[in-house]
Amino acid sequence: MIDLIPAIDIIGGECVRLTKGDYSQKKVYNANPEAVAQEFAGMGFKRLHMVDLDGAKSKHVVNADILHAVAHTTNLCVDFGGGIKTQEDMDRVFDNGAKMATVGSISYTAPSTFEDWIKRYGPNRIILGADVRNKNIAINGWLNNTDCDVFQFIDHYRQMGITKVLCTDISKDGALGGTSIDLYKQLMQRFPDLYLIASGGVSSAEDIISLDEAGIPAVVFGKAYYEGLIDINKIRHLLYGIG
Repeated sequence: MIDLIPAIDIIGGECVRLTKGDYSQKKVYNANPEAVAQEFAGMGFKRLHMVDLDGAKSKHVVNADILHAVAHTTNLCVDFGGGIKTQEDMDRVFDNGAKMATVGSISYTAPSTFEDWIKRYGPNRIILGADVRNKNIAINGWLNNTDCDVFQFIDHYRQMGITKVLCTDISKDGALGGTSIDLYKQLMQRFPDLYLIASGGVSSAEDIISLDEAGIPAVVFGKAYYEGLIDINKIRHLLYGIG
């Protein structure tokens, strides 16, 4: 069954969501991300995907204090991404309580550094962030496009030992228009043993059920929950027969 992973995106210390990665299309949902995380923990979630959007834009980790607060006041297994560019950034992320680091841009701009991190921390603690626009990798908070094909990108790091990939279709993210299920199906056909985390576009329980039926291992959701468009208990009942 598909794993359900709630997301908290942070700008200026607040829980926000962007539309298609556009920083000018920001909506604040809660001024206290720690309280949101505690709510997710209280609902029985075990995982949390936390994105430092300030960090992604400024190219260094910014919101480590919020990560620390969440990691030390909940039992959530937090994976943290956004702005991880240097060893200092990695140290801050893990020292402040993240169990996993989601790394995107540096895996493209400095592959040798990323490969060293895979060796140092192991594939269980490193998630490859594959943010795509028209099936090509985008970097630096989605502000810069590349001509790197996502299939080749993932294939390279599979050979380096990566087992977990968070793939976000930027054109879908925050738009509440459905997921890129065809892309995810193609990725699973190419990499059948990959722990693929689908991200972007979840707008209904049906979107999540479709991903589950397609054999996608995990899904990140955010805006649909904050907008009240998905009922977590209903989804759990449909997926697991509970709730």
